[in-house]
Amino acid sequence: MDPLQTGFLPLLAAVAPVFLILGLGYGMRRIGWLTEEADSSLMRVIVNLLYPCLILDTILGNRAFDNPQNLFLAPLSGFFTVCLGYAVSWWAAPCFGIHQPAMRRTFAFATGLYNYGYVPLPLIQKFFDPETTAVLFIHNVGVETALWTAGLFLLRGPDQPGTGALWRRILNVPLLAIAAALTLHFLNARVWLPPFATQAVHSLGAAAIPMGLLLTGATFADQMGSLSSERPWSTDSGSILLRLGLLPALMLLVARWAPCPVELRRVMLVQAAMPCAVIPVLLSRHYGGQPGLAMRIVLATSALGFFTIPFWLQKGAQWIPGIAR
Repeated sequence: MDPLQTGFLPLLAAVAPVFLILGLGYGMRRIGWLTEEADSSLMRVIVNLLYPCLILDTILGNRAFDNPQNLFLAPLSGFFTVCLGYAVSWWAAPCFGIHQPAMRRTFAFATGLYNYGYVPLPLIQKFFDPETTAVLFIHNVGVETALWTAGLFLLRGPDQPGTGALWRRILNVPLLAIAAALTLHFLNARVWLPPFATQAVHSLGAAAIPMGLLLTGATFADQMGSLSSERPWSTDSGSILLRLGLLPALMLLVARWAPCPVELRRVMLVQAAMPCAVIPVLLSRHYGGQPGLAMRIVLATSALGFFTIPFWLQKGAQWIPGIAR
């Protein structure tokens, strides 16, 4: 039986380990086992070593790239769905009493960006094949591009100075790892690389997800002090209705009707179910937004996401034809 059709409670149990590791990261920060001083070193290890190893291990020899559509449509869909989220959230903000410019920009920036990294990745690995996991990495190239271009323009507003060399942010180590992995893939490196090298890459890549989730949970603990109490919690209903309601439905419409391979449809299904990403909290602090509001949006959608993720995964799998594994 397709694991996405096993019922709501089994899907909830499948989602639970992701949130448990997030909670462990939160708790480890609170009791001092994972200190802030260690964050920068751990982040460099995750971003510059573990995550690239996971990318390399997933892409080398992956049959998903036998279909060139996955190389071109995946980043386009990532860019489009994030920009769609920004546009809908900006337009809908006044409906929830959000009119002040900085607040409206922060609301749209935080609500429009789904969690595209450490939360969807283990779910895709659990429910689908390695081909779908590889397409997720290519899809996220488009997400990153939308974040650092349209997203920062939205957050800062048209009247503020530019953000500098954005290409340096887009051309990060994971993106370079994707380019290198694709090059090696088309050179058939899986065949001629020595087994001890591929085994080392596999072992390091396996550590990327739990380490990333732990550090994300610690980030939640750090940012709790930035929570804004200037507006009632009812304001957060807007982000909940959009990020966990309307936007998933729109993304599933794209996944159902867009002419794209099944691996990309699966990626869009999982991304549609995601709560808000954490990075808007950090960027709001540096680029003139309201980090307290962003943190409340992230917490509200993440808490309810524990229950809505299984719902959207199940409904999307029933509605999108041919998506079952």
